[in-house]
Amino acid sequence: MAEPTSSIDASPASEPELLYEVSDHVGVITFNRPERMNTITIKMLNRFSELLLAADADDQVRAIVVTGNGRAWCAGLDIGAAESGDGIGSASSGQPTGEFNLRDAPPVVLHKIDTPTIAAMNGGAAGYGLDLALGCDIRIASANAKLAAAYTARGLVPESGGTWLLPRIVGWSKAAELMFTARTLKADEALELGLVSLVTPKGEVMDAAMSMAAEIAANAPLAVRASKRMMRHAMTEGLEDHVQRQYLALLPLFASKDFREGLASYLEKRPADFQGQ
Repeated sequence: MAEPTSSIDASPASEPELLYEVSDHVGVITFNRPERMNTITIKMLNRFSELLLAADADDQVRAIVVTGNGRAWCAGLDIGAAESGDGIGSASSGQPTGEFNLRDAPPVVLHKIDTPTIAAMNGGAAGYGLDLALGCDIRIASANAKLAAAYTARGLVPESGGTWLLPRIVGWSKAAELMFTARTLKADEALELGLVSLVTPKGEVMDAAMSMAAEIAANAPLAVRASKRMMRHAMTEGLEDHVQRQYLALLPLFASKDFREGLASYLEKRPADFQGQ
């Protein structure tokens, strides 16, 4: 049976910069500034992090899809707002991030939450937008999407985690090439490098992302969340320490109702009905 759909206006009526809805165990966050190519403001960053944390704390949400309205996924920081003194990097803010706490930066939150995240890249991602895409666990791109590591061409370094994330995804040499040259990749080039998992025809990226999210949501949510948590720890641990951590993670899963349901559904040759317990 389909879960009831809920929606939240993610910001005040005067600033509908983000939209959020939950349906069938999938939370969808949508960048909603199509006239500005979904560029980022400080308020948008803060709200995005809040929505990610709220979705992660919601037992009904088993996967999160992030997409954009219009022709861009996210074209980076809102340079116009910065020049007017209202945005990230504005001279009047007194510091590069204005009122934003870097510990709550969306790429950091994307990394630390246990709910799997999918970037449904309906269009291009550049600068900070690329950092956000790299912070998602899985990236699916429309054929018209482009990924631009344009930081050095703007006199900057990646704004939030790109220098940590990109080498881990594509390797040191290719990451260095992309960052030092400020190169823009087409979707098929990003697929070849492993930057995205799938490229879809234009207009079909959300269908593909929601289908993958449904596959994730059909599995035992406690085990899925633990798997992401283990992968995160494995990035900074040696094998022996990590095996010990894995063993400790298994103990509560063995005692869960979902583990018993997983065994029963396998023996009875039927789809499992996991409850996250």
